[in-house]
Amino acid sequence: MTQQETIDAIMRVMERAFDPFWREAWSRQQVADSFMLSTTDALLLDAQGAIAQNPEDTIGFVLSRHVLDEEELLLVAILPEYRGRKLGKRLIEHSAAASRDRGAARMFLEMRANNPAERIYRAAGFERIGMREDYYRTADGQKLDAITFGKDLTK
Repeated sequence: MTQQETIDAIMRVMERAFDPFWREAWSRQQVADSFMLSTTDALLLDAQGAIAQNPEDTIGFVLSRHVLDEEELLLVAILPEYRGRKLGKRLIEHSAAASRDRGAARMFLEMRANNPAERIYRAAGFERIGMREDYYRTADGQKLDAITFGKDLTK
């Protein structure tokens, strides 16, 4: 799959997976720019919970960045109609395995304080390790804390 096909698949999911109110979605340019760094990786998931081999089969994705022995999940998304099927957890498990293969010992992510996906991250073994007060802003200007989670990949 080419980088352009990967970006197209990410954007197809992102446009439907993120509610604009929360202002979490990235623009196509931001996604493309992230790939200018050799440390950025994308993992695409199909409806069976496997790594998507065809961009048109993509129902979810992880965009991540690795540096030394750490991996940061930048964006995680599943199409709304596929939620509640444990595919988000499966996607994170695939990402953790790929991160370990790249030599990562720890995985991190940051999310808004009221994000319902927190249960998925906790089920996947993430623990809360920090917080940034009033870090995010909603479309109507409401301030939300950012919560940082970490996961040990060596266990």
